[in-house]
Amino acid sequence: MAENKKDEEILEEILEDLEEEASAKETEQEETKEEVEEKETSEEQPKEEKKSKSKKKKDKKDEQIEELQDQVKRQMAEFDNFRKRTEKEKNQMFEVGAKSIIEKILPVVDNFERGLASIPEEEQGSAFADGMNMIYKQLLNELEQAGVAVIEAVGKEFDPEYHNAVMQVENDELEPGTIAQELQKGYTYRDSVVRHSMVAVVQE
Repeated sequence: MAENKKDEEILEEILEDLEEEASAKETEQEETKEEVEEKETSEEQPKEEKKSKSKKKKDKKDEQIEELQDQVKRQMAEFDNFRKRTEKEKNQMFEVGAKSIIEKILPVVDNFERGLASIPEEEQGSAFADGMNMIYKQLLNELEQAGVAVIEAVGKEFDPEYHNAVMQVENDELEPGTIAQELQKGYTYRDSVVRHSMVAVVQE
């Protein structure tokens, strides 16, 4: 009996030792698990911070790109407006300059017409008369090519935009307000009046 009791005590001691070892291992595993979790948490935080910083940097860069794109678009729009405005001003200046030159040439055309009208009948068809006619026609052709056109007058209804009435006449063949006589030719340049026709209108 004494031996059995001794064996039981030894067995109990062995079981206690095993329990202690198992408990110690469990404690060690728990501590290790906590350490791993802490380490993972500490590693995740910098990653999140890194991501956050990277996102902020990216957002800032995108904002800068958008601002630059807006600036470029605005500058392009301003340049396009400037180009259009400059083009318009240049065309206006050209038109003013061209009209000024045409106004100076028109008295020369008038003198040509007076000169041709004053050639005596017996000299019509002479080399001089033919030469004058050729130069006159060439001059009119060049003006026409440049956009200059004669304003139609005789037989047309009086239009203050194109005609300048200097006198009224009686005429049974024409309706009142119709142009009966042209005293000086009028001209337009690209649909803009350079010189009004000087006319006599049938009185009402």
